[in-house]
Amino acid sequence: MVGQVVVAAGAAVAGALAGKIFGAGGKGAKGDPVFSVAAAANYDHESEIEKYAHLAQIYPEVDAVDVKTPDNWIKRHPHMIRLTGKHPFNVEAPLPEMFDYGFIGPVNLHIVRNHGAVPKIQWETHKISFGGNVPKPFDIGMDELVAMPTETFPVLVTCAGNRRKEQNMIKKSIGFNWGPCGIGNTMWKGVPLRLLLNRAGIFKSGPGARFVCLAGPEGELPKSYDGQDGGPGSYGTSIDMETALDPTSDVILAFEQNGKRLQPDHGYPCRVIIPGYIGGRMIKFLCKVLVTDAESKNFYHFNDNRVLPVGVDAEMATAEGWWFKEEYIINNLNINGAIAYPQHDEVLPANESTYTIKGYAYSGGGRKVIRTEVSFDQGQSWTLANINVREKPRWAAGSSGDKAKHWCWCHWEYTVDAALIKGANEICFRAFDQSQNQMPERPTWNVMGMLNNPWYRVRVHSHPTGGVKFEHPTIAGPTPGGWMHKMAEEAGGELLWGWGGQGNPAAPQRAH
Repeated sequence: MVGQVVVAAGAAVAGALAGKIFGAGGKGAKGDPVFSVAAAANYDHESEIEKYAHLAQIYPEVDAVDVKTPDNWIKRHPHMIRLTGKHPFNVEAPLPEMFDYGFIGPVNLHIVRNHGAVPKIQWETHKISFGGNVPKPFDIGMDELVAMPTETFPVLVTCAGNRRKEQNMIKKSIGFNWGPCGIGNTMWKGVPLRLLLNRAGIFKSGPGARFVCLAGPEGELPKSYDGQDGGPGSYGTSIDMETALDPTSDVILAFEQNGKRLQPDHGYPCRVIIPGYIGGRMIKFLCKVLVTDAESKNFYHFNDNRVLPVGVDAEMATAEGWWFKEEYIINNLNINGAIAYPQHDEVLPANESTYTIKGYAYSGGGRKVIRTEVSFDQGQSWTLANINVREKPRWAAGSSGDKAKHWCWCHWEYTVDAALIKGANEICFRAFDQSQNQMPERPTWNVMGMLNNPWYRVRVHSHPTGGVKFEHPTIAGPTPGGWMHKMAEEAGGELLWGWGGQGNPAAPQRAH
C-alpha cells in the first residue's frame, strides 16, 4: 500500500451554510436557537465504511505478555511497542508499518493510552448519564444511543506526548517515551454530542452552562480529588460549551471504529471523539456528562495535558500551583510530523540512483497542512515535498477556506537523486499549516514533554558497503538507540538544550 493515494475524508455537499448553521432547527425553550444542521449540509461516510471493515479486525489471540496482567482477556497485536512495560498498556505501532496501510489505519495498530486496567463493561447494561446544570437530566443506554442520528468520518487521534522521547533526551520530563507514532487515523461513527445536550435542554453557552465535563468509570484509577466531577477514581476532563454545541466541531460520542464496535482498548462501548484535539480530552469508557459553570475539577484534568513554561519543573509546578493555571492547558494539537522512510537503520545501497523520502504531517483545530518541506543542508535551503495523500475537508461547501475542517493526517513524499542524500549529513523535515504555524528548528523543553514538534532530523552515515545508513533521533519506548540518545549519553545523560541549560544541537559528523 505504500504510496497509494487514499481520498477518504468527506466533502460537504450542501449550499451556503452562512446564517444557517446555528438555529437551523428553529427555536427551543425561551427562544434559544437549536444547534442543528440539515442532513444534507455535510458529507457522511456511512456508505463507504464497509471497505474499511477489514481494518477493524481483532487480533486472533491474547499476547503472552498480557497473560499475568488484569488485561489478560484482551487480544492485542504483538507488534505494538510497549512504552510502560507489561501494564498498563501504553503503545504505539512501528511508524513504517502504520504508514504502509495508507490514509486509514488498522484498529489493532492504533495508539493506545491506558492509565490502568481496561474496565469490563457490558453493552446491554451500560448507561451514560447527562446531568449537572441541565433542565432535563437523563440516562441513556447503548441501544438507545445507536438509534439516534449519527455521523461517520475519519479523525486523527494522537497523544499530546507524541515524539516525547526527544524531549526526554534533553532533560527527563515526567512522561514516558513516546516515539513518532503515537497516532492513529481511522473512521469513527457516533452521535453528535450537541444532540444529546439539546435533549437535556442545553442549546447555548451561558451562566451555569459554560463547560461540559466528561468522565469514565468510578474506581478506574488510584488518584482523585475529594468531590471531583466524575466521582472518585475516574478519569475526567472538560471542553467548553461552544465547542460541544458547534456542529462544525464534529464532537461525537463514538461507538464504532472502522465500521465495527469499539475494541476494549479504544473505549468500548463508547468514547468521546473531539477532532483536532489532543487524545487526552477524548474520554474512553464514557459514563458521565455534566454541564457546569467552570472547567472540570477532576484530578487528571489538572495534572495531565499541560505545557508549562521552560523553567518550571515538577517540584516548582506543585509548590507554586502551576498545574491549576488555566492558560497552560492543552486542547488543540499543534503542527507536527515525522519521516517514516527512510526508517531507522535502513541502508541505501551504493548503486541506487534515486530514493523516495516519505512521512506524515498534521495540525490541530481543523487547520490544513499546506506545506511539507525537506532540507539536505541543515535548513539552509528547503525543497517542497508532494502532499500525495490527504482528506477532502468537512464543512467545506459554502464556507471560506478557514472554515473548512481538516481532522486527519496527510502523507507526503519527495523523490530525490540518491547522490544528494549520500552527500548530506542529515535529512530535515518541517511542515506549515494554513495559519503559517510551522515546526520550529529546535525543541523547547517542558516538564510534561508535550507537543514536541521541532524539525524531524534523520542522520546520514557512511556504510561499509559504499552506501549510507540512516539514523532517527530516538527509538520509541525504553529501547536505546538513535542519534539523540547517543549524544545524551556522551553528555552525561542529558543534552540540556532549550530549557535554560547549556549547549546547542551539534552539527552531525559523517562517520567514516
